Amino acid sequence: MTISKDEQERLYRYYTEPMLVTSLTRSTLALVLAGGEGSRLKHLTAWRAKPAVPIGGKYRIIDFPLSNCVNSGIRRIGVLTQYKSHSLIRHLQRAWGFMRAEIGEFVEILPAQQRTHKKEWYQGTADALFQNIDIVQRHHPEYVLVLGGDHVYTMDYSEMLLYHVQAGADFTVGSIEVPVAEASSFGVMSVDENMHITHFTEKPVNPDCIPGKPGIALVSTGIYIFSKDFLYKTLVEDAGNPHSSHDFGKDIIPASIASAHAIAFPFRNKDGQPAYWRDVGTLHSYWQTNMELCSIEPELNLYNRDWPIWTYQPQFPPAKFIFDDEGRRGEAIDSLIAGGCILSGARVKRSVLFFATTVENRSLIKDSVILPKVSIGRNCRITRTIIDKGTVIPDGTVIGEDPVEDAKRFHVTKEGITLVTPAMLGQNLYARWQDEFDG
Repeated sequence: MTISKDEQERLYRYYTEPMLVTSLTRSTLALVLAGGEGSRLKHLTAWRAKPAVPIGGKYRIIDFPLSNCVNSGIRRIGVLTQYKSHSLIRHLQRAWGFMRAEIGEFVEILPAQQRTHKKEWYQGTADALFQNIDIVQRHHPEYVLVLGGDHVYTMDYSEMLLYHVQAGADFTVGSIEVPVAEASSFGVMSVDENMHITHFTEKPVNPDCIPGKPGIALVSTGIYIFSKDFLYKTLVEDAGNPHSSHDFGKDIIPASIASAHAIAFPFRNKDGQPAYWRDVGTLHSYWQTNMELCSIEPELNLYNRDWPIWTYQPQFPPAKFIFDDEGRRGEAIDSLIAGGCILSGARVKRSVLFFATTVENRSLIKDSVILPKVSIGRNCRITRTIIDKGTVIPDGTVIGEDPVEDAKRFHVTKEGITLVTPAMLGQNLYARWQDEFDG
């Protein structure tokens, strides 16, 4: 039987590409930038770094990029921390300590240590890498994958890595299509027909549209792959530039386009459509991302056994729903309810309840995000609200129905989402739980 040339090439790719991908992932070091303050999340980041903010009922935001690394076969990972990092570091130690250094895999914490002669904290994303350049070189990677620690998505980085290598690129930027009205919050790219980046502007006032796609812009997801020699050379040059803010999006990417081989990797799902990717940078986007997880068929599938999201799981019993009387029935509809929760004659609709939360008789929770260890009393009505960890809500409290009245005690966003913390109710961090505060 004669095999055609096309079939021979297909078979060659079928058998050799998996081996090539494995070789590439083993030659890659992932660096997760997790030092951001996240000031737009307001009081949610008063005592924790943005990547440590709880999400989805049982996770922290940083669990998503870290899980993507592990599931992609990239098991050499450094996490760069700075702002209020205690709860983040504790979570990394608890959730990600299963990596085995004996076989060359690790999640290594790289805190800001003033490691250069300037004795400064991290001054930007590029400076964070430069201050750890000796540590990076010690691991001898061929490729360096740079990730934000504050985005929610699932992605096989090995596909982007193979794309980068086959293109012979100096650096590759993960990209996604968004409405142009939303693009001003991101780095916006222009590309040619071969996805070579021709222009890059960080948070432009008037973003460019994709040619042939009016109203749609191509933006950076903050996912970068660098070939090692280009990265080392560029970091050293940027560190010596007194006019640089030492940031990838503001300085290194725009300045390198003319002289480097820079390409964009389109992040798409199996149907060829833009994949699910969320920057939970504001209270509204944080609330919205949690609400999307309550959908009947959410775009981000937490139940995909082929792509698990790993995290630390406290040892709490199953959630419990008690009483079945009219007006006093423990039930949850279109909601995520974590372990240790007790709905005692209370009703929950389209909401996310984190672990060890209790809701008492005849209370109603709708369209809300309730963080761990919250206690909600009797006859309460909570709507479109985010309640921070450990808050005690007194009997008869109504939140989310009168924004003017709510604004007198709580923080209310322009979209009408109310944020409630223990401090806003005059409570300390240990109002209910006497254990160590962990953010």
